[in-house]
Amino acid sequence: MEIVEDIVIVGAGIAGLTTSLGLHRLGIRSLVLESSDRLRITGFALSTWNNAWKALDAIGIGESLRHQHHLTPSILFASTNLDQPVSEISYKGHEVRCLQRRLLLETLANELPSDTIRFSSKVVSIEESGFLKRVHLSDGTILKTKVLIGCDGVNSVVAKWLGFKKPVFTGRLAIRGYTNFKDGHGLGPKFRQFVGKGLRFGFLPCNDEDFHWFLTWTPSTKDEELEDDPVKLKQFVMSKLEDIPNEMKSVVEKTQLDAILSSPLKYRRPWELLWGNISKGNVCVAGDALHPMTPELGQGGCAALEDGVVLARCIAEALLKPGGEETNGKIVDEEEEDRRIEIGLKIFAQKRRWRSIDLISTSYMVGYIQQNNGTVINFLRDNLLSTFLPGMLLRKGDFDCGKLKY
Repeated sequence: MEIVEDIVIVGAGIAGLTTSLGLHRLGIRSLVLESSDRLRITGFALSTWNNAWKALDAIGIGESLRHQHHLTPSILFASTNLDQPVSEISYKGHEVRCLQRRLLLETLANELPSDTIRFSSKVVSIEESGFLKRVHLSDGTILKTKVLIGCDGVNSVVAKWLGFKKPVFTGRLAIRGYTNFKDGHGLGPKFRQFVGKGLRFGFLPCNDEDFHWFLTWTPSTKDEELEDDPVKLKQFVMSKLEDIPNEMKSVVEKTQLDAILSSPLKYRRPWELLWGNISKGNVCVAGDALHPMTPELGQGGCAALEDGVVLARCIAEALLKPGGEETNGKIVDEEEEDRRIEIGLKIFAQKRRWRSIDLISTSYMVGYIQQNNGTVINFLRDNLLSTFLPGMLLRKGDFDCGKLKY
């Protein structure tokens, strides 16, 4: 069976749903393919900075999400060497919140027409078909599309088709957890981070009841067996909390086993984006398919939101008249339409290339410094980075992807 769609987006994650909603706001339909049978809620929560909220406002869902998440007033930064004083950096003038991933994805999906997301639709191959692309699904369905967008994560089929290599393992792992306090956690809205001895802990309240936490570290061979066992994961985290305040230990202690997960930290080598094809003809990638990065800047999800707004705008510029109206719903000349789509996706690639390279490179270097256990690096980190890092986080997050309408 063959189905024809103007725009096919692979992946119903943050980038895919943001792009689809941006197009929907501009009057353009898209079909989103999701390999799972439901929205995949992994990672529990994400840090969101000014750039994310500008993107969320651009697609019209920022205000509803603000009401469900506290504004973070500051970050407490400390070394796990308790002799080091705790430094506090204010976020005054910046919009920083810990956003629940489930609420974000559900809000995005609920704003779309009910037939936009096609679940249980795994892409197995892509091939040329004149001005179109033929997308083969595992159930035998074939989709023909004028525009193919890969938002299918770190193991992206579309990125592979464009010639990108698989993201590289950094040698570090992350354990993430999510804790709900029905009677309130009483710990306030501040973000707390503890670094040292090759470890990085973060504790981020989403609101009065929900708390997100994480640990990143470089595992030994013995640690590798932890990945799929939540009991061992929780025991491992508790064993590393000896230098952490008791109130933060209680957050981990009260985490349910089904709210703990582990994953390897991967990134795309920046020079691949310098020379590689972010777009090719009528195909492009966005989100983690484009710029998988380590979590030190808290910008992975934020960058995916930026991608979605910019990409929707670029596609609309290609498909719609300058006045915003389609030519009888279509551009009559297929060759001209294909040329405009290609140009639109090239513009997207140009706009996102250096931003992606910057975020990937900076995240990787900050992670290396934070988790290095050498004497010199420890001194520099504890005495310099603790005051420099929060300001850099704000600068990287002070980015404006622009309005949705062109």
